[in-house]
Amino acid sequence: MSTTPNAARTPAAAPSPLLEKAYSKATWHLIPFIFVCYFFNYLDRVNVGFAKLQMLDALNLSNTVYGLGAGIFFIGYVLSGVPSNLILHKLGARRWIAVMMIAWGALSAAMLFVTTPTSFYTLRFFTGVAEAGFFPGMVLYFTHWFPAEKRGQVMALFMSAIPVSGLIGGPLSGWMLDHFSAGQGGLAGWQWLFLLQGLPTVLLGVAVFFYLSEGIRQARWLDADEKAAMLDALAADEERRKQNPQAVQSTAVALANPNVWIMGVIYFCIQMGVYAINFWLPSIIKSLGFASDTTVGWLSAIPYLLAGVFMVYVGRSADRHGERRLHLAVPMLMGLAGLLIAANFSTNTVIVMAGLSLATMGALSALPMFWPLPSAFLGSAAAAAGLALINSLGQVAGFVSPFLVGWIKDATGSTNVALYILSSVLFVGAVLVLRVPARLVNR
Repeated sequence: MSTTPNAARTPAAAPSPLLEKAYSKATWHLIPFIFVCYFFNYLDRVNVGFAKLQMLDALNLSNTVYGLGAGIFFIGYVLSGVPSNLILHKLGARRWIAVMMIAWGALSAAMLFVTTPTSFYTLRFFTGVAEAGFFPGMVLYFTHWFPAEKRGQVMALFMSAIPVSGLIGGPLSGWMLDHFSAGQGGLAGWQWLFLLQGLPTVLLGVAVFFYLSEGIRQARWLDADEKAAMLDALAADEERRKQNPQAVQSTAVALANPNVWIMGVIYFCIQMGVYAINFWLPSIIKSLGFASDTTVGWLSAIPYLLAGVFMVYVGRSADRHGERRLHLAVPMLMGLAGLLIAANFSTNTVIVMAGLSLATMGALSALPMFWPLPSAFLGSAAAAAGLALINSLGQVAGFVSPFLVGWIKDATGSTNVALYILSSVLFVGAVLVLRVPARLVNR
């Protein structure tokens, strides 16, 4: 990554009471609803990790088949990421996000009809296609509401849906598997899990049409002065970005810019750790000797609870200090340390849980701490393509990570070797983060 010195940035003025009031209203109006949408987005994406506890035996599938099916979702996701975000940029967030949510909710619920590896792969692939534009679209959507100095906390609040999906989704999924294990209504527990967690997404997709505003100007819940203050703040933020000689201002330049591609590699490293945790945490905990799926669900909630608290704390700290690199690199190194602890003490339940908790806190907190970096140098015209490309590159890890862990588990009978590899990838990512010029990404 280039280390050419930047011109000194004009510091952002302290927000006025009017502007702070407007930000507060925007945060309370947007974030809770989008949080719920992302909660179900992530739950629908990774609930296959809990379904696996019954699904593999019921359908006679191997760990390798599971790992490939869990990962093939991201092939569709990566192929559709940039086109989907460009469509969102043209049609507007409200309409396209609603369409995506209805589609992926229906496809996720349809997972109950899986009977063969082929049907498993097919539904996972098309669910990935349907979901592809949601997350980068939300990142782009926030750039239309909040300037760079506000996005660390906003992204942390939004992405805390990930640990909350584990905190609530783990016990809920475990309970569903046990409660419906008798085959009520002719469906197995894993089939009920897909159905009951997919249908709420469809309903939320319908609600998006009526709740979300396309932007500040269309927000009826803001008065004229609040709209003007927020629009002025965004204009000033864009002007500061234009003063940065390394800023990227067009779609074509964004897709060819080496800084964008390096950001994609860093995000790939983060996601390698994240998806190993999301898809294999229930199996690792169950391998410690717990027979009840409900117990596994409650124990899996512990790392996510700690990660949710830590994620919000780190987001606030990053915005308060105007520092981005260390607030990303340190959580990545925590994830590395946690995976190594879990691998080296794999027979000690307490130490493994401590290691998994540290890994989850670090890896998941790295996610929201990453996104303010590229959005700091991508201009408004370049953001749609640039953010989607970075997200797509990172999501390749969603295929590689679960397949790698599944293959190693079948080959060795243990996940330890995979955890060593994943910790090494996180280390590489942390080194790349620290090589990013501070002036490129800090406030």
